[in-house]
Amino acid sequence: MPESPATMMEMSENKRWHSVRDLLGTKADAAVALVGAPLGRESITPGHCDLAPQVLREALRRMSVYDLETGTDLKDVAVFDTGDVAVSDLKPAEAFEPIKAAVAAQAGRGLTILAGGNNAVTRPGVHGLDRTLAQVGLMTLDAHFDLRDTDGGLNNGNPIAALLEDGLPGDHISQIGLLPFANTAKAHDKAKRAGISVRTAGDCRRQGFVAVVAAELERLAGLCDAIYVDFDIDVIDRAQMPAAPGARPGGIAVHDFFAAARLIAAHPKVRVVDLAEFDPSLDVAAIGALTAARWFAELLAGFSERQVP
Repeated sequence: MPESPATMMEMSENKRWHSVRDLLGTKADAAVALVGAPLGRESITPGHCDLAPQVLREALRRMSVYDLETGTDLKDVAVFDTGDVAVSDLKPAEAFEPIKAAVAAQAGRGLTILAGGNNAVTRPGVHGLDRTLAQVGLMTLDAHFDLRDTDGGLNNGNPIAALLEDGLPGDHISQIGLLPFANTAKAHDKAKRAGISVRTAGDCRRQGFVAVVAAELERLAGLCDAIYVDFDIDVIDRAQMPAAPGARPGGIAVHDFFAAARLIAAHPKVRVVDLAEFDPSLDVAAIGALTAARWFAELLAGFSERQVP
């Protein structure tokens, strides 16, 4: 006898797992917010980073809420999804105020996740966390300095240079995972003159990526009231992250990227994080989409570990 429609629906529901995508909603008092920033214009390497926020949301359906290695269960974590800021057709200078305002609007939450977009989302994101730039620290996990000159306009290669010009103190910046033969002597000199803490991919191999991140988190925490972390996904080795235009061979191992995400989100002073430079148009076998989704799950796992003072 064929199954009744009601029975078939029940069977379908039983097969469907509780995914991280199910955590996204409009719960006003959620401790975590997701802000999409599909900014793609003025990318040094033209592409479609503007597609990333929606691809990330869909990929979250493939992430379970349960981490069997640690016993972490995210089923009770609520994420307020604000939707996407309308910046896909804007240049970075035009997108500054909308992204800044969208991040600032979530100031009352414990953690805001800004899903870019190219790396030009970082500057307005930092301003949204602290409009004075006096008490904010910035950590970048990135293969590049992003210190290109700004005299030709804003792009995804100069958000850190622009923030320095805006008044962010150089010693409030930690840059981790920088690769050889991917940067210029001019950018390196600029970083040293500004007092930026520079930790190369070689430093991370020798000392351990997560250990370097932990040390820099504590350094920034001693200087600042709040910390912003830019996860430029091209810090990951290109073989493990083909959907990042700037990724190079010799980058960070993806499992270290995930471990760092969890550690970072667990830190009480980390208030805003972003994901930048994921270009779904370059993806192979959904490697990039699933990497971004796992990153998101690791953030939620880390945030759930925070201890109330």
